[in-house]
Amino acid sequence: MLGQGVHVALTLVLFLLLWQEAGPIEVPLDLKQPPTIIKQSVKDYIVDPRDNIIIECEAKGNPTPTFLWRKNGKFFNFGNDPRVTMQKHSGTLKIGFRPGERPEDYEGEYQCFASNDHGVAMSNKILLRVSKAPLWPKEILEPRVVTEGSPLILPCNPPPGLPPPQIFWMDSNMNPIPQNERVSMGQNGDLYFSNVHLQDAERDYSCNARFNFTHTIQQKNPFSLRVQTTEPYNDTSFNATDPYGGRRVAESRPSFLTPSGIQSSKMVLRDQELLLECIAAGLPTPSITWFKKGAELPAKKVKFENNNKVLRVLSVSEEDAGDYVCTANNNVGMIRHTISVDVKAAPYWLDKPTNLILAPDEGGRLVCRANGKPKPTIQWFVDGEPLEAKIREGSSNSVRHREMLGDTIIFRSVEIGSSAVYQCNASNQHGYLLANAFVSVLDLSPMMLGPKNQLIQVIENNRTFLDCPFFGSPLPEHRWFKNGQGSGLDGGHYRSYLNGSLEIKRTRREDEGTYTCVASNMLGKAENQVHLEVKEPTRIVQAPVHQSAVRGTTARFDCKVNSDPTLPVTVTWTKDDKPLDLRWRLKKDKDSLTISNINEGDAGTYTCMAKSAIDQDSVSARLTVLEDASLHPSLSSALPPGRPDPPMDLDLSDPAARSVRLTWIPGNDHNSPITGFLVQFEEDRWEPGRWQNLTSFSGDLNSVVLQLSPYVNYQFRVIAINSVGQSDPSQPSPRYKTSGAAPDAIPRGLRGWGTRNDNMEITWEPLQDLERNGPNLQYHVWWRRKDSGEQWESGTTPSSSYVVQNTDTYVPYEIRIQASNEFGSGPESNVVIGYSGEDKPTEPPRQLQVSNVDSTKAQVKWKAVNMSSIRGEFKEYRLYYSRKSSLVPDLVVKEETKNKGFYTTAEEPSGILTGLVPFSKYKMSMVVANNRFEGPPSNMVEFTTREGVPDAPRFFKINRRTLDTLYLEWDRPLEPNGILIGYKLEYQAVNSSRPSSPTILTIPHNVTKHTLRLPDRFTRYKLFLSALTQQGSGEVFAEESPHFSNEAYIDQVDIATQGWFIGLMCAIALIILILLIVCFIKRSRGGKYPVRDKKDLPLDPVDHKDRDGSFDYHSDEDNKPLQGSQTSLDGNVKESDDSLVDYGDGGDGQFNEDGSFIGQYTVKKDKDETEGNESSEATSPVNAIYSLA
Repeated sequence: MLGQGVHVALTLVLFLLLWQEAGPIEVPLDLKQPPTIIKQSVKDYIVDPRDNIIIECEAKGNPTPTFLWRKNGKFFNFGNDPRVTMQKHSGTLKIGFRPGERPEDYEGEYQCFASNDHGVAMSNKILLRVSKAPLWPKEILEPRVVTEGSPLILPCNPPPGLPPPQIFWMDSNMNPIPQNERVSMGQNGDLYFSNVHLQDAERDYSCNARFNFTHTIQQKNPFSLRVQTTEPYNDTSFNATDPYGGRRVAESRPSFLTPSGIQSSKMVLRDQELLLECIAAGLPTPSITWFKKGAELPAKKVKFENNNKVLRVLSVSEEDAGDYVCTANNNVGMIRHTISVDVKAAPYWLDKPTNLILAPDEGGRLVCRANGKPKPTIQWFVDGEPLEAKIREGSSNSVRHREMLGDTIIFRSVEIGSSAVYQCNASNQHGYLLANAFVSVLDLSPMMLGPKNQLIQVIENNRTFLDCPFFGSPLPEHRWFKNGQGSGLDGGHYRSYLNGSLEIKRTRREDEGTYTCVASNMLGKAENQVHLEVKEPTRIVQAPVHQSAVRGTTARFDCKVNSDPTLPVTVTWTKDDKPLDLRWRLKKDKDSLTISNINEGDAGTYTCMAKSAIDQDSVSARLTVLEDASLHPSLSSALPPGRPDPPMDLDLSDPAARSVRLTWIPGNDHNSPITGFLVQFEEDRWEPGRWQNLTSFSGDLNSVVLQLSPYVNYQFRVIAINSVGQSDPSQPSPRYKTSGAAPDAIPRGLRGWGTRNDNMEITWEPLQDLERNGPNLQYHVWWRRKDSGEQWESGTTPSSSYVVQNTDTYVPYEIRIQASNEFGSGPESNVVIGYSGEDKPTEPPRQLQVSNVDSTKAQVKWKAVNMSSIRGEFKEYRLYYSRKSSLVPDLVVKEETKNKGFYTTAEEPSGILTGLVPFSKYKMSMVVANNRFEGPPSNMVEFTTREGVPDAPRFFKINRRTLDTLYLEWDRPLEPNGILIGYKLEYQAVNSSRPSSPTILTIPHNVTKHTLRLPDRFTRYKLFLSALTQQGSGEVFAEESPHFSNEAYIDQVDIATQGWFIGLMCAIALIILILLIVCFIKRSRGGKYPVRDKKDLPLDPVDHKDRDGSFDYHSDEDNKPLQGSQTSLDGNVKESDDSLVDYGDGGDGQFNEDGSFIGQYTVKKDKDETEGNESSEATSPVNAIYSLA
């Protein structure tokens, strides 16, 4: 419906939903296995003589199968025939022909055999026939003379082609012959006239046969008609209502042209189509009707064709057998013909044999059950030879391991090398079925077949399948775990399938994580992981809406999308389901589509589709283009369209027991045509005040007949709907109360089950309120023991359950039910089988024993109980087991009883108990259980598991790190699973530029701390620690060392107590003391110098000076040589290199108006080291120290 979003989940998992639920476990092709036929031609194989013949036969197996053929039961040596070749790596035959050669020479029955070292598989018998299109025999046809109004049959008698040709009638001008109630072609190809008109002589009639295989049409010589009349023909008086032009033509009673007589019979095969035909003569033309004696014609399977002359029943079943009656009727009389239909059946499968994979010493069975009419005979073959003969010729050893019991072959204690292919043939006179099933004896530890570490992305709240195909022999036990924790996932919203798939019924955010599937048998285990990510659905949250726009204006469709932030989403637009051409007038942005300068070609349905990699959402809206309102003033009210007004003046008329006519006046549609009306009702008995939808009608109706339920006091209201939305509800109609009636419905959910060992509680779903049809609703219940022939017992109750007392324990009962009220009783239900209550089983399983014990699993065997002793429905054998103690000295364990169920009906059942703790002492016993009780326990068995590899250490950490040392600490494993003999420490650089091999250290078992010297202090290391027993190293605990430049673990030694640190601090203190002394001396030797004694410039009034009128330079006078300056050879004083000139931009120093120096007198940085020694004393602490000397 337009405007509604369509969400499509495109999950990547999932390897074919139905396969997950029911797919068998197959042997991987890289393992040795018998052949399996995977492709073959159809049983009835018709070929075109102009083409080469291809007879298909392909098989798989290991080793690769070889092929041979039999023709008509004898070996077919195609190597001696140059026309026949076999395709490479296949058994398919190709037969080539040259012009003039006869393909008919190769007609016959072919059968293919595929064989390898482990068995022989065979195909169906393929009946090869060459298509034939024989010519029509030459014949001269005289004109057919017939009296007007009489019946006529023009025979076709087509040549017998293969397959039969398709028949049709034409005239000489290649115009089809019109067919109607009067003129029609029968199933045999003949052309039937119920009565002849004079106009029928105006054309001739030619039967044509189309041979589809050869694509040819053959035409029979045409018939011509001469119609005799009793009165002259006046062609001006002809009309459709009086084809005889006013002439008097005698009327006649109906008579059947086909079939003849008053009764006939017909046989049809199950699942085929049944065609029944009745063509009658008479004037006026008779009408044909059909009915079945004693039953209604099934409306969903029956079709009437050829103006009711043909009754077609689709997919016939056994219940379609019976007497079908066709009647031919006109105003002169009526006749009947009865056709007795007998439904036979070629064989069809009830239980088709499937491949059987067994481990040595295991047992199993192949079952081949088929049905048909007559009942088919079952014949077994092994490797293409009759099994009975093989058993007669076989050794006592083969008889001991294999037994044939009718449709079942039972295998016991099979051995390696006894693999074979078994064939089951079920046949009767109408056909046959052939099935191959191999028995493969393998001894193989589990293996995973699917890709490793799959990443699966799914949409939240969707059904999801995680696949984990596996294989092993014995058949592994399969379990799923999430994030490596907890018990197996099965139950709740998880469901595990035998083929390895895990179903999550409704995926939620918390289901994200890593799922591990583990397959284990007594030979080992294998595991795989699937990483599941749950994504938010892609949703259009602001959808486009229907619009009407004037030509030349602009329309805009919104489409705002919300999606998972990790999934890229593309938004595309289509118009009328075709890609949208984004031209200059159409502009698409992130959340909308804009169409400018609209014209008539833009009208249509626009769809916005938002699509991610795993899902999509789409919404559609319609654009209606209107003429300019200025050109058509009457359209001015059409903008914008709105919701319709509610309907008015509801009226009820034509009352009946279960119907009434409702009429109303539609309201204003507000320029958007009304497309539909919704009728709602309210009743005042069961849910007063609640309006419910009753039915919907198209928008062009305003008077309808409502179908109602009995015994309800109705009132109605109507809602109008257009493209904009729904109107408000109309005012309610007057109330209308229907009269009561007997119930029409049968109570649903009928079942019977005991709540005690001597009763049976029969329950059902009560009728809904509108199904009661009257007051005082009661339920009548009947029951009797199944197959006893006893009289029915009954009871009546107004509730939805009835308890039958004093029953025997767990006995099947036939149950039926009927509802009734004051007006009568309703229809009875079909018979349902229920069971009385269960009691405690009386027998324990016998001779419970354990074998093949390893560290984590053991094989359990026992003797089955007598099924009658279960006294209820067999549910399972329940094994209770507990861990009494650990064989590890001083390890205390808590004894906890667990149980595991085994469902098997074998005489000598067995099972694998998994999940055991290594190196432990166990005890176990077994009971048999029905749905309510457990029986007495079997004998108690004690056993010990072998030593295994340890669990991971409880913890492993790096306490601290120095430059090249790690201080490690760990604790013993919680479960040593044996006697610890040490620990294995493995470390390897992880950020080194050169690849390095790991270093392995072995640490004694009584040590839990270790100091590790690192080869390179600047390298990060990955450390792996595992405990060791005699069985090897256990689960690894990994840690990574911190990089020293980013210390996470700081050396915690108190450096304040270290000698080197104390010496360093003393040296720093001495240097600081000396600097303080120098500064004090220089301060006392310095002074304040009157500027006026040194400068001739007058003081500025704003000079910043001390109270005594002097400046404090904190240095020696500028005009005298600095202390430390030297005298030149000519006796002049050599100025210090630290001259004021060096601080100016040029040769002259810069001074303020008062003569003071601008800048701070500091040490120059660009002198070399020799010159630096001659600088001012005030600028260098070292010079100051020299001056003291």
